[in-house]
Parts: sequence; C-alpha cells; structure tokens
Amino acid sequence: MTTAPDPSLQNKSQHGFAPLAIARIKGAQRANQMAIYLIYAALIAFVVFGTIASIKAFHDNQLLYQLFYNLPYALVALTIPITIYDALVVYRYRLNQPSMIAMSMGVSTVVLLGGWLFADSAWLGLSCWLGVAFLFKVSFKRFFNFLEMAEEEASN
Repeated sequence: MTTAPDPSLQNKSQHGFAPLAIARIKGAQRANQMAIYLIYAALIAFVVFGTIASIKAFHDNQLLYQLFYNLPYALVALTIPITIYDALVVYRYRLNQPSMIAMSMGVSTVVLLGGWLFADSAWLGLSCWLGVAFLFKVSFKRFFNFLEMAEEEASN
C-alpha cells in the first residue's frame, strides 16, 4: 500500500528543497566555515612563529621551529576531512558542477600525494586544499543568496 505525501511538508520546502536538505546544507556551510577558520589559524601560526623563529635569539629553539614548520601543516590537514564532507554535500545537492568538484578535489589529492611520495614535501598539496575550502564557501553563499532572492520574488 502506498501513502500519499504529506501536503504540509510540501508547503515548507524552499524552492524545491526539503527542510532536511536545507538543514544539511547549512550544517555543511558551518563546517566549511570552521575549516576556513583553521586555515586562517594556520596562516597566522606560520607568520607569527616564523617571525619569532627568525629572531637571532631564537634560532636554536627547536620548539619554535617545530611550531613554525609543523603546526600550519597540521591545521590545514585537519580541514581535509571537513572539505571532503562539504564536497559530498555540494555534489549531492548539485550546488556546483560535478566536474568542478571532481577537478578541485582530484587535483588537490594528486598534488598532495605526489608531493609526499616524490618530493618529500606536502606544502603544495596542502595549499591546493586551501583553495577547495574557499571554493565551497562561494558555492554555499551563492546557494543561500539564490534562496533569498527566490523568497523575495515569491513575496512580491
């Protein structure tokens, strides 16, 4: 036996998106914002600890050197799982072209793994992941601007 869809749920959708989908997209947007904060923290750590480590009195301090060298890598690496989740949400709800998502994620992964395996360096690959987080930030912003404009047009 099939059941008819609840008409009250259809009225609550926003421009064809179910409330659960909107909630999932907002959650992914919040997660992406956390990833961007981690990226900013990595940049600040790089500048601050790099500046302190360059002072002559601290040239031999291993802790400062490790904070300058490894902390930004670790902070950016923490954004990778968040960015992968965001990519799945963006792909699922078609907020960006699938080829654009595949290209940005694929290039970032290949460059990161290639850097680790062949150049013994991860800085270029991790810098690619920085761009992916900002790409998704723009995708989320465009989506919610679209919903806002659709609501304004519907109310007029």
